[in-house]
Amino acid sequence: MPDDVRMEPAATTKWQPAPERLAPPTTGVDDLYVIGHLGIARVPGHSWRLRVHGREFTLDELRALPGTEVQAVLECFGNPLRPDEPVRRAGNVVWRGVPVATVLDLADAPEGPLLWAEGADSGVFDGTPCSEYLKDLPLDVVRDRGVLAYECNGEPLTAEHGFPVRLFVPGYFGTNNVKWLRSLTVADRRPEHLFTTTLYQRVPPGGGDPEPVRDLDVTSLVTDVHREGATVRVTGWAWGSAPVVGVEVGLGGRWAEAALSAPVGGPHGWRGFTTTVVPGPGEDVVVVRARDDAGRRQPLEGVRNACHAVPVPL
Repeated sequence: MPDDVRMEPAATTKWQPAPERLAPPTTGVDDLYVIGHLGIARVPGHSWRLRVHGREFTLDELRALPGTEVQAVLECFGNPLRPDEPVRRAGNVVWRGVPVATVLDLADAPEGPLLWAEGADSGVFDGTPCSEYLKDLPLDVVRDRGVLAYECNGEPLTAEHGFPVRLFVPGYFGTNNVKWLRSLTVADRRPEHLFTTTLYQRVPPGGGDPEPVRDLDVTSLVTDVHREGATVRVTGWAWGSAPVVGVEVGLGGRWAEAALSAPVGGPHGWRGFTTTVVPGPGEDVVVVRARDDAGRRQPLEGVRNACHAVPVPL
């Protein structure tokens, strides 16, 4: 770790808001979850450099390049030690930065199947020392839609969210969106690392060898359930790597199709849903289930994107 980078705190850090704080279409930075596997890196902006195949970029140089803006969901995959545990950490924010493709071209980076993204954070996770946080991503995907983000909702990134610059790839889980980014390297192989080939792997549907978690699952989150006379109104958000095409709200074994709003932001922003249901005697829990145009549907239970079940208020 460079001498001017401090880990503070120097231990795994987690925070997430209550679901009702995620009701606004655009998530406020203060309501965007925080995850630091190795802690929170404090990186001085004036001395920060991004290394890309022999070329270095300062923060001012990046900000002077033609920028782009995208609103999209940032979602945490969850605890890699308990990968089937639902955590529902997500937010829909506006990212501004430089397309990754622009910087790769300026650096005359070679072609290859993978892009290694390295963060400036270091420390120990679950007893394993790491000199850096490292992820590998398909180069063609990152070239197509990856952003070197230096702003969130119109303001510079906070330290908790990756200042000075983080990688953001719309449609990918947060584990891939490396914070405190310090280097990008085109490679022809996967690196052996705690956060590449050990953690954040799962067996694909139908079986086979474990694969890195990248594409967002189809999922949904209830932000409000309240009574309106004899009915109960249910609202929230649904999202995934593929467009959400429907949301069902279940109560007492009966399912009702919710009304969907347009995506908030681009194709990887979340969609609002709302419906009203009439509870019968003893029907005191609503369940929400999203589906996408790839044919995926949220499982009822037992996996990380299991349906959100919320008590009906008395």
